Amino acid sequence: MARRKRNSRTLGKAELRLASVKSISQTLDVGEGLTVKGYIEKIERMRQSLEAYNTTLSTIDILLTQLLENEEDLADYSEKFLRGIAYKFGSNSHEYQMAGGTRKSDRKRTARQSVVLPK
Repeated sequence: MARRKRNSRTLGKAELRLASVKSISQTLDVGEGLTVKGYIEKIERMRQSLEAYNTTLSTIDILLTQLLENEEDLADYSEKFLRGIAYKFGSNSHEYQMAGGTRKSDRKRTARQSVVLPK
């Protein structure tokens, strides 16, 4: 049920390219503000962003699990509470109906059709 974490091909390619560019020069500046230092900063920002995203997904998974557990617990409690009202007042009482139950006398029985087999 865990959400898929994300990976970045672009980040992988950039890291490989940075290694190659560094082999040319550690301080390469190709003009128009394109420098090795700037490239490193962009790569690091992407790495941090990706890590934050994946961490947040893990947190969301935990929160979703807690939410589902709390929802199930509340449903069980509600059901038990309604059964308690039925026990105290009866399943055909107005109190039972007021609490959200269907009174026993109000339930419709399905008519069963008998199957006639040929002789």
